[in-house]
Amino acid sequence: MTHAIDPKRFAASTRESSMHDIERYLNVRSAMGASFGPHGERLAVRLNTTGTAQVWSLTAPGEWPTQHTSFDERVTFASFSPEHQELIFGMDAGGNERTQLHRLSVATGEIEPLTDRPDAKHRWGGWSHDGEQFAFTSNRRDNAVFDVYTQPRAADPDTATRVVDGEGWLHVAGWSPDDSQLLVVRSYSGYDQELSVVDVATGERTHLTERAGDVRYRSASWGPDGENIYLVTDRATDTLRLERLSVATGTFSVVETADRDHHADDEWNVGGFAIDHDSRRIIYGRNVAGTTEFTAGELAAPDRIEPFPTPDLPDGVAGGISFDPAGERIAVTVTSRTRNANVWVVDIATGGATRWTRAGTAGIDPETFVDPELVTYPTFDGRKIPAFFSLPDDETGDSKTPVIVDIHGGPESQRRPSFSGVKQYLLAHGYGVFEPNVRGSSGYGREYAALDDVEKRMDSVRDIESAVDWLVDHPAVDPDRIVAMGASYGGFMVLAAMTEYPDRWAAGVDIVGIANFVTFLENTGEWRRALREAEYGSLAEDRAFLDSISPINSVDRLSAPLFVLHGENDPRVPVSEAEQIADKASTQVPVRKLLFDDEGHGISKLDNRIEAYREIVAFLDEHV
Repeated sequence: MTHAIDPKRFAASTRESSMHDIERYLNVRSAMGASFGPHGERLAVRLNTTGTAQVWSLTAPGEWPTQHTSFDERVTFASFSPEHQELIFGMDAGGNERTQLHRLSVATGEIEPLTDRPDAKHRWGGWSHDGEQFAFTSNRRDNAVFDVYTQPRAADPDTATRVVDGEGWLHVAGWSPDDSQLLVVRSYSGYDQELSVVDVATGERTHLTERAGDVRYRSASWGPDGENIYLVTDRATDTLRLERLSVATGTFSVVETADRDHHADDEWNVGGFAIDHDSRRIIYGRNVAGTTEFTAGELAAPDRIEPFPTPDLPDGVAGGISFDPAGERIAVTVTSRTRNANVWVVDIATGGATRWTRAGTAGIDPETFVDPELVTYPTFDGRKIPAFFSLPDDETGDSKTPVIVDIHGGPESQRRPSFSGVKQYLLAHGYGVFEPNVRGSSGYGREYAALDDVEKRMDSVRDIESAVDWLVDHPAVDPDRIVAMGASYGGFMVLAAMTEYPDRWAAGVDIVGIANFVTFLENTGEWRRALREAEYGSLAEDRAFLDSISPINSVDRLSAPLFVLHGENDPRVPVSEAEQIADKASTQVPVRKLLFDDEGHGISKLDNRIEAYREIVAFLDEHV
């Protein structure tokens, strides 16, 4: 006797048998941050196979890489010397962001410290072209400012020369082609920079731009001849475009691409780019609604690119561009919501691309990963807010799907469709995920990014309420099971949305979030206070307003359970933010608090991530 198979029951049982726990999804690996060796035969990458990002290298696509570091702490960057078989990498301690620099000999495996100031931050500024020295900025002299330093590659720790005394947030954008000058950027905020050139021998500093207060100068890089600077800027447009700045005259010109229609260049931001000095080849990416579109070519004139074929890379989010020494290839990290991060190498002249690394998916079939839909929803003032919306594959439209509203940090940031093991776990286990890019997000122009500044802060929270309105009207969504989740500034948004609109939420998850703007600004790292005050408002002039919008002062309005997670070494949002909101909220609603004594602004170590997200999943299962 035969029995007919119920397709719905079969699909459900197949899905159940193929589901993996959160640990499996968190073991999906990533490879990123590629850097070519001095002869182009070896590629260094950061790979998190051990649970934290470490330095590995490989000499051919797909080969098993060689591991060069094996620390418990994460490696934050790695840069190959242009002349020697060695690289410099950075590493902090317990997420405190006080990065120290180290030199690694690829041939011998020997690792030597280049800095020994655990109380100070060190921000990488690049190798000189002869490979004999490097530049960085550090706040070792004064915790609130960054000075510019150069240091010989083989010197004892902390034998650096202070070239410039800083007066704010400085970083080195690179060495001139003849190694006589450094390009230096000062940031007053995320949307306010100025450029200068420093003579390495004398320390003399020449300003190339005057501060305008609302102009970005990003990704600045020396041109091949040292006479021009290439950068992306919004000095004359709402979005970032590629321009050339003459060092001698201080004049700008737009870099055009010959024989190609670029009518949308003013609609979307140009992001990172790279130039090879010898070959004059250039590649840049445009952020088109969150995904990356590359243009490659050769500088046929200082402000004109003769294009090459478009790099044949998978669709997604790409960055971290590195040229090989011959200028013939670039390495780039590519990820998408259905592809974990891996490094690809592109032949610039042909556009042909090859995947070099094989960071694995922990035995999970990539075909089960879900792509988001790009949607827009109306908000209170008639604007359309972009968002990525993902639903489980077996969603039936019966208004039974719980949804996580996942809010990005920043606020000068953007949710883009890169891979997330956590989101894929949630989708595989029946949750939808909604990721809004509310006003204040980057990627949509300067005007949009400024819509939440200071006194307009709560307008971005109103955008979250409008997101819930849109979800409630969606046929798939259970309106009684909508969750707010976010990290850093996104954590503030969670707390603000839960206190401003308490009846809309089933639960909230606040990861390293801001509960009180006054105590946050008082206790954040001195080096970043001025930058944050430019965005949120100053303690001196806006204290009453900051008090009024701080969720800690509206805790009595909470009505949904809250989970608070934080790293005790967080230099950006101090752990006291988590402690005060958890303590005060616990008198109002069920609260869970989880602190990590070896983490900073986020949860980076694999064991900690497994513990954190297991607890988050248990919290959601209980309350949602």
